[in-house]
Amino acid sequence: MRAFITGATGYIGGSVADRLLRAGHQVTGLARSPEKARLLERLGVTPVVGTLDDRALLAEQARAADAVVNAADSDHRGAVEALVEALAGSGKPLLHTSGSSIVGTDSRGEPSGETFGEDILDPGSSWRPAADKEARVAIDRYVLAASSRGVRSVVLCNTLIYGHGRGPSRDSVQIPALVRQARESGTVRRIGAGGNIWSNVHIDDVADLYVLALDAAPAGSFFFVENGEASFGDMTAAIAEALGLGPVEAWDIDAAIHEWGYEAAVFALGSNSRVRGERARTRLGWRPRHASVLDWIRNELTTG
Repeated sequence: MRAFITGATGYIGGSVADRLLRAGHQVTGLARSPEKARLLERLGVTPVVGTLDDRALLAEQARAADAVVNAADSDHRGAVEALVEALAGSGKPLLHTSGSSIVGTDSRGEPSGETFGEDILDPGSSWRPAADKEARVAIDRYVLAASSRGVRSVVLCNTLIYGHGRGPSRDSVQIPALVRQARESGTVRRIGAGGNIWSNVHIDDVADLYVLALDAAPAGSFFFVENGEASFGDMTAAIAEALGLGPVEAWDIDAAIHEWGYEAAVFALGSNSRVRGERARTRLGWRPRHASVLDWIRNELTTG
C-alpha cells in the first residue's frame, strides 16, 4: 500500500507512519519545512514539503496514493475538502482524525456520569455538540458523508492518548501539559477537584487501529478510540508519584486558562469526555493491549 499521511511529523501521524512502514507499506508524509522533511526521511517516510493550505498539493498526493490518513489538524476544513474532492469516485480509504473533546463538558474538574456511544453521529441522531465544537463535528459529518461520493471515508475519534510516540514527536497533549507545568513549578496541579474523567488509549493501540481501518473499515464508519477511563485526580496523583513530587494542588479555571489556554484548560484538562467504543472491536477485530493509563504513568512516563 502507498499511504499519504498529513501530520506525519506529529504524534499520531508519526506513530501511524511507523506502524505502516513496519508492516511493509510505503509512506509519503506532508512536512511543513525542509527541516521537518529530514525528520521524515530518517524515519523512512518520503517527504513532501507543503502545508494544509496547499490544496493542489494535497489533491495530487491523495490521487497518487492508495490510501490517505489526515492526522494533522482535526479542525482544518479546507484540507479535508481538498482530500475528499481528490478521492471522490476512487473508492480509496480516507481516515480522518477527530478527538473526543467533541463530547467534552465544561465541568471544571467536577465528575459526570454521562457517557456517549458511537451512534451520536449516525444519521437521524438528535445529539448536538457544544457551540465551541460545532465546526469540528461539521467536519466529521462531512467526512462521513463522503461515503456517498465514492470515498471509503472513516472518522477515528481518539480519546486521551498516552504513551511515547513512535515517530518524530514523542509526546501527546494532555498528560505532557500536566507534566511540563509540574516540572517547571515543582507542583503537580489539577483543575478543581479533579473528579473529571476521560476515556483513554495507548498510542500503540491507536496505530494498530488505524492500520486495521485502512484495511477493512466500511465507508462512512465512525469509531471512538478508547480502552478504559481515569479521572484527572488519579492521573495527576500518579504523575506526582512518578516525578517524586509532593501532594497535588487544585487550580481554579482562571489559573488553569492562564497556564494552558482556554481550549486546553476547559476542553482537554477540566472536562469530562467519557465514551464507549465498541465498533472497532466488533467490526474490525481490534484488540488493544494496554489497559491502564495509571500504570503507564507510574512505570513508563519518565522512560523511553
